[in-house]
Amino acid sequence: MGQGKVNSFYVYDISQRQSGDVAQYMKIGLVGFAGSGKTTVFNVMTGLDVPVGFGGGIRYGSVKVPDERIDTLSKIFSPKKTTYAEINFCDIPGEYGAEKKGLSKKALQQIRDQEALCLVLRDFANPALEGDPDPLGDLESFHIECVLADLEIVERRLDRARKEKANPQEVAAFELMNTTLEAERPLRSLAAEELNRDFLKGYNLLTDRQLLVALNRSEDRAAEPLPDELGARIEQLHAAGLVLSASVEAEIGGLDAEDRAAFLEDLGLTESALARFIRTAYGLLDLISFFTVGADEVRAWTIRRGTTARPAAGRIHSDLERGFIRAEVIPYDVFMEYGSEQAVKDAGRLQVEGKDHVVSDGEIMHVRFNV
Repeated sequence: MGQGKVNSFYVYDISQRQSGDVAQYMKIGLVGFAGSGKTTVFNVMTGLDVPVGFGGGIRYGSVKVPDERIDTLSKIFSPKKTTYAEINFCDIPGEYGAEKKGLSKKALQQIRDQEALCLVLRDFANPALEGDPDPLGDLESFHIECVLADLEIVERRLDRARKEKANPQEVAAFELMNTTLEAERPLRSLAAEELNRDFLKGYNLLTDRQLLVALNRSEDRAAEPLPDELGARIEQLHAAGLVLSASVEAEIGGLDAEDRAAFLEDLGLTESALARFIRTAYGLLDLISFFTVGADEVRAWTIRRGTTARPAAGRIHSDLERGFIRAEVIPYDVFMEYGSEQAVKDAGRLQVEGKDHVVSDGEIMHVRFNV
């Protein structure tokens, strides 16, 4: 890259991570008890064909993040290639013991390795399983298993910290976590000002993971909302919830756009649940995406919310970060209002920002650099 060259990118909001470490933070683990349809959901999202009940190791798949803004930009710039932001989902084998309830040590470790979790709950009849579906009961079972697993780690560390007369702030943090878990509350319920999470690094505590609860229903109930009791409990657990039907999503995947819209309308739906599912999961990681645009490609990249202009530029190329001079910024809605960058400049709406500028939703950035 040469001296004084310019690169530009567009930003829209969904959430963030540190620029150079995005890949490791974009892992969402799909978990669920036997017969929940977890692997079917994974297959529909990723286009893979993982056998149901395969056991063994984790399977990984990348999913494109739907976004109308990148669609619009692609229409404006007519690039040779359009690349969406992606998120990595992991299908974690159902190692939950013979009684379905109870996480094995192997499953616990696999779950701990994820940045966020998605619990798939069964709410449809399954002839292979005894009894009616009990999504609320399954949610409680999973939550308590995670609480107990975390509590074991926290109690052990707290006991050792007290004996070693460790940093009083660390002791206080683990005392707070111990009290919270004993009350069967998830650690994610503790705000940043309450709990210094610097002391949690390396422990991979399950209840501090962001959680998305997906209620998997049969086709005839796909348009029904979350039951009030289940929705209230999900909220109490500081998690997000939504309804989907893996069987419906599988059918939608094989239809063209026109037939897909008609099919959804017949079911009383306005949008594929899968699109909402992916966006919600992406948001759990607190990520946002920025765009590079041009005749060759319109592309979405991913950064952490709060990332400043210089490391954001480094997502595209290290030279942009090393030689960063300034960023010329246009909010996305302003760009859409005027229709072109030149029109925005003529209207005096161009913002010139330094390296400490926090990249926000909907920004267009031209990066000036010199290396």
